[in-house]
Amino acid sequence: MNRPVDIGEKLSLFSEHWSPKVVARLNDYEVKLVKVKGEFVWHRHEDTDELFLVVEGRLTIQLRDGDVTLGPGQLFVVPRGVEHCPVADGEVCAMLIEPTGVVNTGDTGGDLTADHDTSLLDDPDDS
Repeated sequence: MNRPVDIGEKLSLFSEHWSPKVVARLNDYEVKLVKVKGEFVWHRHEDTDELFLVVEGRLTIQLRDGDVTLGPGQLFVVPRGVEHCPVADGEVCAMLIEPTGVVNTGDTGGDLTADHDTSLLDDPDDS
């Protein structure tokens, strides 16, 4: 498709927290939007880095050796294998870029593990 992805529009289409939505694909990577609130679970992704880009709000990424706090327009890459735990005092809207098939809870699993959601992709053939 020859249409831009409108991040604000896509964010307006869902309200659940900690459930990333795929909005675009780039080679073997997925661009996901997510709304978060509260504390997630400590986890790691052994085989991949994970990029967080804050669109709205303030997100703290807890790391064992010191926290990183991001505001709108700021990004941080959690290196592969590094244990981390995102925390948001209020609602935060963020973009994630990670390889296709990455599970949001990494090696931890549990109740916050989200389904792979491609419902917001513009091209149904991309799902």
